[in-house]
Amino acid sequence: MLHFQKEGLTVFQSSIYKTTAAVIETEKAIVLSDPNWLPDEVKEIKEFILERIKHKQLIIIYTHSDFDHIIGAGAFPEATVIASEAFKENAQKDECVEQCKSFDQKYYIMRDYLHTYPSVDIVIQKDGQQVKIGDLTLTFYLSPGHTPDGLFTIVEPYGVFLAGDYLSDVEIPFIYSGYQDYLKTLGQAKHLLENCEVNVLVPGHGNVTISKNDMWERLNFSMKYVKELPDNPQLEDECRKKFSFYDGMHESHVANIKQARKEN
Repeated sequence: MLHFQKEGLTVFQSSIYKTTAAVIETEKAIVLSDPNWLPDEVKEIKEFILERIKHKQLIIIYTHSDFDHIIGAGAFPEATVIASEAFKENAQKDECVEQCKSFDQKYYIMRDYLHTYPSVDIVIQKDGQQVKIGDLTLTFYLSPGHTPDGLFTIVEPYGVFLAGDYLSDVEIPFIYSGYQDYLKTLGQAKHLLENCEVNVLVPGHGNVTISKNDMWERLNFSMKYVKELPDNPQLEDECRKKFSFYDGMHESHVANIKQARKEN
């Protein structure tokens, strides 16, 4: 459903895990991030774009390869795809597609497109790499830790920060690929908030915010959470008070602790 609109930015939010898809409109292009989840939700996003695309180029940025973030990929076969090199070289491509199919099988979901792993047209290999389209500048930063192939994007001149599965207001940090990498990525996020004109933060799950105080609160809590994971038994109680859906994340919290202790 429509979640947020401001100055060329429209954000849709799924009813599942509050997963977001951002649409940024310019004179020469439409930029979409992580089209998802349910068929009607993907259809709403696609119809929104088709009404506006005209002669414009469609670009999709994939923030990472978790199946919930690529589940709508097959609906946009004509798009130019931007993703990290690790996303392109992902050895688990087939598994990601099978997860999409398994989700549909489990819930008897029918779609009007086939699931596919996105073929990357523009590969992001380093921090600070840019793509320019007319007056739009996309600046990318690698963000491993949640997954190995994460990608931050700063969209100028709008000041939009596409954060992928970081800096959420509804879920704990999920550390799937590396504890130390996650810490470094949070440091990268801090650098971006300090040095870029960030006017809008779009997390992969949760609510968009235009409040600088809120952005910093999310970052500071994430840093506190990750740093205290190995040896703060009270952290779980803090998370339960902070996040309405914590019980559904408990197993991930336990897994985070194991990962943190393994790397410390």
